Amino acid sequence: AMYRDVLGATVSEAQGLPEHGVTTVFVNLDNTKLELLHPLGEKSPIAGFLQKNKAGGIHHICIEVNDIEEAVKELKAKNIRCLSETTRIGAHGKPVMFLHPKDCNGVLVEIEQE
Repeated sequence: AMYRDVLGATVSEAQGLPEHGVTTVFVNLDNTKLELLHPLGEKSPIAGFLQKNKAGGIHHICIEVNDIEEAVKELKAKNIRCLSETTRIGAHGKPVMFLHPKDCNGVLVEIEQE
């Protein structure tokens, strides 16, 4: 209710995304998009994060890029490790790639095709 009632955001209904191991709620503001995640089962990719961070917190940030394949190529040339060999379709139905936190100042970074 805080995002909708206090900040005026558009808030989606909860959506189960079993292929990603999460239930997500999308929060849209004029200049910001948030994804609120809840694990679907113990094997969810965010279950370990929540075990380490009982109060929750920021799991990752997402940066939109014009050309994800070119962005991945440039990042690899700069020795930024990707967490998969190829892009995959993310929660918004667009190609995404996650970058290794150790190469991004300890932050899990997702890049997403605009």
